[in-house]
Amino acid sequence: MSSSCDSGDCGDDRYSPGLENIIASETALSYLDVEKEEIVLRGYSLIELARQTGYVDVAHLLIEGSLPTSERRLAVELKLKAEEEVPGGVYESIRLLPQGAHAMDMLRTAISALGCFDEELEDFSPASGRRKAYRLLAKLPQITANGYRILNGLEPVAPRSDLAYSAGFLYLLTNKKPTELEAHVFDQSLVAYSEHEMPNSTFAARVIASTMSDMYGAVTGAAASLKGRLHGGANEAVMKMLEETSSSQSLEALMLEKLAKKERIMGFGHRVYMRKPDPRALLMKEALRKLAAASCNHELYHRCEAGEAVMKREKGLYPNLDYYAAPVYHLLGIPVPLFTPVFLAARATGLCAHVIEQHEHNRLFRPRVLYRGPKDLHP
Repeated sequence: MSSSCDSGDCGDDRYSPGLENIIASETALSYLDVEKEEIVLRGYSLIELARQTGYVDVAHLLIEGSLPTSERRLAVELKLKAEEEVPGGVYESIRLLPQGAHAMDMLRTAISALGCFDEELEDFSPASGRRKAYRLLAKLPQITANGYRILNGLEPVAPRSDLAYSAGFLYLLTNKKPTELEAHVFDQSLVAYSEHEMPNSTFAARVIASTMSDMYGAVTGAAASLKGRLHGGANEAVMKMLEETSSSQSLEALMLEKLAKKERIMGFGHRVYMRKPDPRALLMKEALRKLAAASCNHELYHRCEAGEAVMKREKGLYPNLDYYAAPVYHLLGIPVPLFTPVFLAARATGLCAHVIEQHEHNRLFRPRVLYRGPKDLHP
């Protein structure tokens, strides 16, 4: 039986702008338990995973379905090392871009080019999907860091064979061997960004995958989505706001000025959490405090706390992950234009897992519209 919506005459009660609260997919990967204020990845708390495991463990959990044993974790690290070489043609495609191009545009282009070099591109089996996921994870740190260097007229940096995945990624971003604390904090940030149910970029990836397009195409679409300042680009916007100020007082004044002008302040509020704290923000706030203590640079931490207090007082809003991840990345020495590319590289494990899941239980996405235009016109 067809519904009234099938004829294009959908009632207002069936329309939800932005698809808010609309269930679009079934998944065994993750969900946001708003009541418990918890992000769940395959049954585990994301925050507990960030505190007690590492990014490679979480990648295995999302891609394979279980946390790895210590032996399996080592095998995955070795697999990532074996797959880390980036085809020269990918770097050549980046060299053709104009200097000054946005780093996310570079990364989107590079991921698309990378797919052309994968011999399993058109194999949509779960086993092939998992192999492609690991290839992407292995190459993204170099593409992210070295692609940015190429855009700025610099030569690529070779990866360090003696560093684990997250520490090696941070080394490529900063060209400096990280301390144990820096590597740990960066690893936690990658876990925090790894998967988050169905944000815009993940939905974009699943929509593309639902056409039985390939994994690289789906992740390319996600990269285009993540570039937007209302999604992944928020962390860059937060840091730019912080860089405009030099003290807690000047940050408060700037934020009050923006609020008076009805300007949106990035890094606060969330479509799902609404009036509750983002638990990932609390994780990164703690990480920022540790980095500040280690560098004897407490001013930035106190300035961020002051900004948090302003938004809670004036708007009843709490910080989201981007608000505290931005200053964490700043203290780690990561260039601001790479904040969003790092977000994508971290989220790639979740995106790949969603693409694999979509291909396994596929249904083409084909929503309808609520038509508001004229009717019964004749030429």
